[in-house]
Amino acid sequence: MSVVMRGRSARGWGLVAMLLLAIAACRESGSDPAAAPAEPVAAVQAMAQRLAEDDLVGYAKLSVPPSQYQRLQQAWADGHSQWPLTGLPLGDQLLPMLAALREPGASVQLQRSFDRQLAGQARAVRQAAQSMGNFGVQYLRHQKGYTPGQQAHYIQLVQTLAAWAQDAPISDRARARSSIAALVGAAAQVGFQDDAGLQAAGMESSLQQLAPFIHTLKAVLASYGLGVDEALRSVRGELLSVEGDNALVRLQYELAGRAMTVQVPLSRREGHWYLTRTLADTDALLRQADAARAAAAPDPVPAPTTDGEAATPSAKP
Repeated sequence: MSVVMRGRSARGWGLVAMLLLAIAACRESGSDPAAAPAEPVAAVQAMAQRLAEDDLVGYAKLSVPPSQYQRLQQAWADGHSQWPLTGLPLGDQLLPMLAALREPGASVQLQRSFDRQLAGQARAVRQAAQSMGNFGVQYLRHQKGYTPGQQAHYIQLVQTLAAWAQDAPISDRARARSSIAALVGAAAQVGFQDDAGLQAAGMESSLQQLAPFIHTLKAVLASYGLGVDEALRSVRGELLSVEGDNALVRLQYELAGRAMTVQVPLSRREGHWYLTRTLADTDALLRQADAARAAAAPDPVPAPTTDGEAATPSAKP
């Protein structure tokens, strides 16, 4: 993949990731930051607060029960997981993005790419944003597998982003130079850029190293008029229903000057509430990790017979 293409992936990953972090957010909670709250709305609030503070480790700890968190750490160490990074939109582009930003001369090459494609092209950018927004809405309207509420929210999100992009100073050369320099500098502080480095660093160390990079991404977006932290602070939560260990929460927040609404299901496990989708995803991931670990385990050594020789397995009928 060329530096130009990876640069595009980097910008796209950062934008979408930060926006969808806002979807899961709510106002600051007064609960203990080290423990998952016992109420659905408070659970979402606590996770959102960790994200607003760029505390990715804290967010991960609040996203799953403690016993599952430990298993996810082990799965990471074994090379079978990169959660919670895989939970981010376009998470598979994170390492290519870091690699592109860490290449020698990345600032110069990315600036040249910007100059060729976007510099001074305000009208073209507006038209492209409008076209992509229209395409995204039509795609979502014909896409199967979403609930009506999910579909409505995703359409609202696409329309909001398209409207923002049409007015954002995306073609501003000086702003691009500053943004590229900030991202390249932040990427240089991350101590890995491939799967092996990520595994060697461990889950918590990797998240701690990525936190300043995520902070820089949010600052870059804010410089273009997309205030992710403002969206995080604006969200309000309302408990709609609780049935046994299942709850439904309505979140309302402001993004790029528009009011957004989304309903989020939560599930109670080990006495605390977690996002239902996160639990389903991590349950599936851990099943796969367990299967991979079992497949890689050596065959058991046959037990010796009474005369000291290894027993010969009996032939299958």
